[in-house]
Amino acid sequence: MADVKISAEVRKEFGKGASRRLRREDKVPGVIYGHGTEPVHVALPGYDLMMALKTSNVLITLDIEGRQELVIPKAVQREAIRGFLVHIDLLVVKRGERVTVEIPVHTEGELAPGQNLLEHVLNTLPVEAEATHIPESVTVSVEGLGAGDSVLAKDIPLPRGSSLAIEEETVVLNVLAAQAEAPAEGAAAEGEGAAE
Repeated sequence: MADVKISAEVRKEFGKGASRRLRREDKVPGVIYGHGTEPVHVALPGYDLMMALKTSNVLITLDIEGRQELVIPKAVQREAIRGFLVHIDLLVVKRGERVTVEIPVHTEGELAPGQNLLEHVLNTLPVEAEATHIPESVTVSVEGLGAGDSVLAKDIPLPRGSSLAIEEETVVLNVLAAQAEAPAEGAAAEGEGAAE
């Protein structure tokens, strides 16, 4: 798991105007909360934060004006069209503490021969892990699975020290048989009548 160090400064101004000014300076407004402490409003360097967030569930050591704080991203807001960072909520964590996070599910292998389709019921898997050892992702083999087969949460091998944070019987992946759609006879007749 990646551990990134980023400097942050405490924000003194709030509101839309102040946030816009920060973004023009390539900074991202954020809030740090957790462990019963008062929320701390900060400004983070945009480029450094964007690079850190390329790793899912990244562990960030923030240097807030000389004070070190260990955090993980909890909610990230991005601008809808261009995707730049608008705001981030960060959760304070302690070494040794267990946290619940969502990790991406990747697949490997080939489905059984035939017209089968793989449906991702869940793209991420909720797991509980130690804050400094959050897995980046899990990989599931779909080798040889055929239509009607499913992969349940309990079937996914988790990294050591991680445990499921959902019901074991939750379906994560389904294999479906591809269905060719034949045009309905009534629809074809209606189309001919409409042309007259």
